[in-house]
Formats: sequence, C-alpha cells, structure tokens
Amino acid sequence: MNEPAKYVVDIEELVYLRHGESEFIARFYRPRGAGPFPAVVFAHGGAWVDGDRASSEAIHLPVAAGGVVIMSIEFRVPPQATYPGSVADVNYAVRWLKHHAERFNSRPHMVGTMGTSSGGHLTVLAAMKPHDARYAAIPFAEAPQLDATVKYTVALWPVICPLGRYRDRMAKPAGERVYQNRGGALGNQERYWLTEAAMGEGSPLLALERGDEVMMPNIFYLQNPADELHPRHLMEKFVAAYRKAGGNLELEFFEGVAYDAIRHEPEKPFAIACFRKIVEFIQRQAPTA
Repeated sequence: MNEPAKYVVDIEELVYLRHGESEFIARFYRPRGAGPFPAVVFAHGGAWVDGDRASSEAIHLPVAAGGVVIMSIEFRVPPQATYPGSVADVNYAVRWLKHHAERFNSRPHMVGTMGTSSGGHLTVLAAMKPHDARYAAIPFAEAPQLDATVKYTVALWPVICPLGRYRDRMAKPAGERVYQNRGGALGNQERYWLTEAAMGEGSPLLALERGDEVMMPNIFYLQNPADELHPRHLMEKFVAAYRKAGGNLELEFFEGVAYDAIRHEPEKPFAIACFRKIVEFIQRQAPTA
C-alpha cells in the first residue's frame, strides 16, 4: 500500500473560545496545499485533567502531512469545570471549525473529530450525542444554525466506559501500577467526574446498552491489544454494541511496549502504518464533493 501524499505542515494558534476572562487556544496543523482537506477537532488525553494541545504532536504532524487539518484544542479541566464542561467545549469546537472551515482549506461537511484516551472518550461522546442540551449548551452567535454533528470520529485508545474503567482500577491491588493509585489517573478521574453516576451517564458504552438516542458516526478505533489502562473487555463490548446498533466501526490493533506506542515511537514502521490507516479512513469519510 502506498504512503499517503506528503504535505508541508504549517502550524498556527488561535483563541477559539472564551469562558469569562479565560481564553482557550487551538493549535492548527494545516497541510500546505489547495485542498479542500478533511479537518478534525482533536481532544488530548490526560485522564480529563492533564495534557495540553501539544501532547500528541507526534500524531498530529504525520496525520496532517497526509492531508488532514487538525485543530488540537485546549478545553476546561478541573478546577475550571468538571463533567460535562469539556464535552461542551468539544461540541463548540466542532461548530467553530465548521464555520471557519474554508479558512483552513476545508469544508463544513468534511469536519470530524479525533482524540486520545480521555480525549478519545470526549470526542466519541460528543459525536454520538451532538444535540444533548448539556453538551450543546455554549451558544455560537456567529452561526447559530450550525450543530456539532459529524460523519466520523477517530478514537485512539479511548476510555470508552469511564465507569467500567474506574471500577476496574478500584479492584486492582493498591500500588500495582502507578496509574492505578489515587495519585495517578484514578485520582484525576475522580476530580473530573465527581460521582460514579456521572461516569455512567457520560459513558458511550452504557449509552448504547441503555438504548439512549444517539447518532452513529463512522468510527476508526485504534488500540494496543496489551493496553491495561484501557480495558480490552470494555472495548470489545463497545465494538459489539455499536455494530449491533447498526454503526460502522473499524477496529485496528497496533503492537508496542507502551499503550500509546505510536505516539512515543512515531518513526517505527508500525506507527507509520497506523498513521497511514488513520489518514485513509478520514479521507474516505470526507469526499470533496
């Protein structure tokens, strides 16, 4: 299989959202060319608390070089806001990017979402429930007619069921892994969600199992099969439930020591193959016509 076309990537940063006196910045990775290019809102991981817009630049750069505009956003985290604040910020970012798509050599119908870990959870949830009043709560005065529906989302090792992951981590012996202690991802998860009821409410997997009204965007789901931080049994339940509900989901595995090996070793052949598959998936979802 041939490598995707390579483009020079230009990077710029803009304020896309304000909450009171706080400004939230998006970093744009823009292929240099006539386009039109598909474009994605990217949400970083960090257990809903840590990370920033540059955390996954090792992923942003090769995907953008393949011909995809990436809008990597900052969003509210504790103590600025707990759930569902960051989901609302993702929803707003999708509307913002649709409105400004032509500025980045894209088109509104070519906009999708993408995220890693907890950011993958945010983008899947936002894509499945774009009309939820809590998530669409931030007005967009420039184009109030726009909504946050997308045709596709790329989920890179998402926390697909926050409640299930939390209970898995709680069941582990204390100190077994750093991220299983309250000083790591578990503690951050508690800071963001506050209650198990909220974790269940915001779970894409449980939304399907409850029969919630959801949209069914096409999903590219990428995960390391040895990943212990994002439990495989929850992934498998979500994949089965999504397909049973009629959704199109492409599941891909990658090898590597780290759960996010493609980000830590982007030069390795397995990572390059993953980037190629991501670009090809996005380009199939976003025809220029």
